[in-house]
Amino acid sequence: MRHPNEPPLTRSAGPGDLGRRIGLRRNRLGLSRQEVARRGGLDPGFVEYLETHPVPVGVDTLTRLAHALDTTVDTLLGGGRSGPSGRAPADARVRLEELSPATCWSMLCPGGVGRVVLSAPRGLVALPVNYRVLDATIVFRTTSDGTLAKAGGSEVAFEVDRLDEDFATGWSVLVNGLVRVVRDEEAERWLGRHADPAPWPGGDRETWMRILPTGISGRTVRREEAQVHDSGAPA
Repeated sequence: MRHPNEPPLTRSAGPGDLGRRIGLRRNRLGLSRQEVARRGGLDPGFVEYLETHPVPVGVDTLTRLAHALDTTVDTLLGGGRSGPSGRAPADARVRLEELSPATCWSMLCPGGVGRVVLSAPRGLVALPVNYRVLDATIVFRTTSDGTLAKAGGSEVAFEVDRLDEDFATGWSVLVNGLVRVVRDEEAERWLGRHADPAPWPGGDRETWMRILPTGISGRTVRREEAQVHDSGAPA
């Protein structure tokens, strides 16, 4: 179901996310599907289909929708995250839940970017690192003379979170533990082969660090889904 004047598909949305963002934005503006269709030069049935079905959408349709909803294409696709999180209006339909240790580890296991919180001469600092999970420990690389390497043998905290303001959802996991410099050459070679989180800043970051957890906890915030009505008002 593409607009007859739409060019070939050149960009697609994640499964289901685009429709949810369209419906959420439409409700916030108090618009009906007919009004969105009229403002964007689209068929009302097509707008309904987009809100209820995961489907790839071309640039022309995305641009029309963004104009109709007073937003941008990047925002509809979940982009535009250059500013700090937490600026969206509060949503009374969210629920905060504790995560089990097993769920916390499942959140961390894909790896990515987290923050190591430690005590430095200038006070507490939080430093981002590219990390991996190995045998229920956190591993990362740093410079041999940097703040992180100098913290070897001390207690640290490690935090990772993922947020989606549009849907008022997200999670945060906190690991407490002892960080150590990996000094065994064989272990360093093994880590290089099996757990190489290439640091984004680049440069000489060949010192391996490992956080041995003493505790792990996490929380998730979920939005209780409300039925979306064609009138534009949530249930």
